[in-house]
Amino acid sequence: MSKFKRKKGQGAQKINTSSLPDIIFMLLFFFMVSTTMRETEVQVQITPTEVSEVKKLEQKSLVSYIYIGRPAKHLQGLYGSEPMIQLNDKLVNEEGIPTEAVQDFVLFEREKLPEIEKNKMVMSLRIDQDIPMGKVDDVKQALRRAKALIINYSARKDYEDEGR
Repeated sequence: MSKFKRKKGQGAQKINTSSLPDIIFMLLFFFMVSTTMRETEVQVQITPTEVSEVKKLEQKSLVSYIYIGRPAKHLQGLYGSEPMIQLNDKLVNEEGIPTEAVQDFVLFEREKLPEIEKNKMVMSLRIDQDIPMGKVDDVKQALRRAKALIINYSARKDYEDEGR
């Protein structure tokens, strides 16, 4: 006779699930920390111009946005309905050429970038299609004075011409 008995029919071992809540909370915390919400609330009405060719931006971390349009409906009582410039969350309410505000914005955005990428900074203009070009030209001149020479125009692609 043998001292040891064979155990038969025990089946598969059960998986220990005691650390499962820790893993779930760790993943939840990771996604909460790494996710960024939209940083800028657009306060002007923008209907981008339709174009037939669009090129995507390579490094979005180098892009700063300038919005040009009429104030949103809930802000028209405060600012009126004249075209305005939005730099981040700030509406520029200057008469004439907004040179100083745009130059300060460019300097502030340039300081946020690493030294090696400061010359690669892109200023993206998101312009309403009904805005007069004089306002856009004023902004372009202010960007030129601030030495922000890479300018991108945001637009929406005209999908009807895609089949040609």
